[in-house]
Amino acid sequence: MNAPNKPVVRKLRCAVYTRKSSEEGLEQEFNSLHAQREACESYIASQRSEGWVLVRDQYDDGGISGGTLERPGLKRLLADIEDGLVDVVVVYKIDRLSRSLMDFSKLVEVFDRNGVTFVSVTQSFNTTTSMGRLTLNILLSFAQFEREVTAERIRDKVRASRMKGMWMGGCPPLGYEVKNRKLAENPADAAHVRWVFARFIEIGSGTVLARELAERGVNTRRGHRIDKKFIYRMLNNRVYIGNAVHKGTSYPGEHAAIIDRATWDKVHAILTVSPRKRAAQTRADTPALLRGLLYGPDGAAFSPTHTRKGGRLYRYYVSQTVLKHGAGSCPVSRIPAGEIEAAVIDQLRAVFRQPEIVAGTGKAARAQEDEITEAEARDALTRLDPLWNELFPAEQARIVALLVERVDIGTEGMNVRLRMDGLAALEREMTTDVGEAA
Repeated sequence: MNAPNKPVVRKLRCAVYTRKSSEEGLEQEFNSLHAQREACESYIASQRSEGWVLVRDQYDDGGISGGTLERPGLKRLLADIEDGLVDVVVVYKIDRLSRSLMDFSKLVEVFDRNGVTFVSVTQSFNTTTSMGRLTLNILLSFAQFEREVTAERIRDKVRASRMKGMWMGGCPPLGYEVKNRKLAENPADAAHVRWVFARFIEIGSGTVLARELAERGVNTRRGHRIDKKFIYRMLNNRVYIGNAVHKGTSYPGEHAAIIDRATWDKVHAILTVSPRKRAAQTRADTPALLRGLLYGPDGAAFSPTHTRKGGRLYRYYVSQTVLKHGAGSCPVSRIPAGEIEAAVIDQLRAVFRQPEIVAGTGKAARAQEDEITEAEARDALTRLDPLWNELFPAEQARIVALLVERVDIGTEGMNVRLRMDGLAALEREMTTDVGEAA
């Protein structure tokens, strides 16, 4: 007699998903993810008579919040579900899969569309029934509520700590470092910060200041170039005057101030002026290097002037002959200031590198100052060339007036006439400054 046919049990491929919000403890040999997986695998083994089998792939997300679906392990699980490789998703608790009711509803839609069942080992319910869905939504609502309460508690703690002036972590501003969970001054970087504030009061231009910082080789803590956006963030950072800021409100901080209040007020008085007005003022205050030194082919002097087009400032030198008698009265009517000034400066800097000029001016300097040696005179003058770009515009204009007797401009070029006594005077001045610095 034949034995009755046993019903064929359909194999249900079960995928275990585990998640842990923080990275704490993940380095341990047996951590929370292992504990979740062990419980889920034991549950799957207990359902072997129902055809449940464990899939080989593991879907784990360690150190990732349940408030987002952007999780590598979860994405792989959803991809395998869409490919028809999973029949049952098994988790330790439903909040391991998601803490957001809206996100969980999206996951359930994916499960239903692919005929996948969702099972929680510690919370028994069936998602295929209306009662099971109601239970699931209630549990998820409490999970989301717990997450939001935790977030509020953390925000309240941060706010209370900031009100007490405490440092709450993050990347410290340039000029500070973290010691014993508190901000402490970094002397080298703090000196750069003080220089930025003082220099901004002098020039009022973040663009110029960024260029000067690049020339000095000053970078951010991570080695990036400091641009004007970084500078303006520095100038508006109240941490530098000893404050702790939370959501726009300042409180007295535990750390020491780098910038005094008088300097801060001067900087912010400048910042109240619009950037366009400050830029125009910076350009207008820049001295004309060749004022009173430039002459045209007819012997008439050239005067500095400027015009504006489209909000931009253009500087020129214009012949007095043209100003008096109109256009066409001089073969060279006007010259762009930037071009002629750059050409004269290039010639001056070339002079500083010519040995015969250096030697001649050295003799003239020693004739008036016996204590100056030939080597000191030579070193002082040759050192001016690499230092030129670090000089303020007013100082550059003073040196040009000291060294240049006149510049004659013609249709075919220009001729720069130097003042040898000015070279000697400059050499004596620099040698004296070096001696005092030593």
